[in-house]
Amino acid sequence: MAADVPTRPSLRERKKAKTRAAIRRAAYRLAAEHGWEAATTERIAAAAEVSPSTVVRYFPVREDILLTDEDDDLLEARLRARPAGEDPLESLRAVLLEAVRTALAEEPEETRLRARLMVEIPAVRARLTETTAETGRRLTRVLADRTGLAPDALEVRVFTAAVLGALRETTVHWAEHGRTDDLVSLLDRTLDTLKGGPALSRHSHE
Repeated sequence: MAADVPTRPSLRERKKAKTRAAIRRAAYRLAAEHGWEAATTERIAAAAEVSPSTVVRYFPVREDILLTDEDDDLLEARLRARPAGEDPLESLRAVLLEAVRTALAEEPEETRLRARLMVEIPAVRARLTETTAETGRRLTRVLADRTGLAPDALEVRVFTAAVLGALRETTVHWAEHGRTDDLVSLLDRTLDTLKGGPALSRHSHE
């Protein structure tokens, strides 16, 4: 029975998580008040009460402070837990929308600021593309296992990249339009578009 009890994070792991959280909070606060360019490594370190080398050790790429989180493990686990016969798009819809819903509930201001900086700061948007690619690789492996295809099968890679790319563009659209709409509903619409194809033909002649 003891094997069923979740392992409690060690003291060292808890201290590391606390430090990461402090760095992230400091970075978001500085970015919100003074802009991302003013949120230098040195200022973030001072605000988080750590050394600049600590900031660099936890986040070698400064933009990762805004974008890197620890949710990939959770996303992968939740995707693996979806019903085996479920449509892949519906499986991704369930796990990705739940992740966004949680972010909006637990970190509403940070989520909105991240979206705004994606639009305003090219380096943030470029780094997001890189981190999304890694998320895509992990989700692709899960979908390949579920469908019996090879992990590097073109169809699975394209499908996962299309879904994540569409969600990224929807988030950019949300940011460009004031971040007042319901992001989860917009993302749901996006996935419906991927599922059925955009109804554009009737507009092309208007």
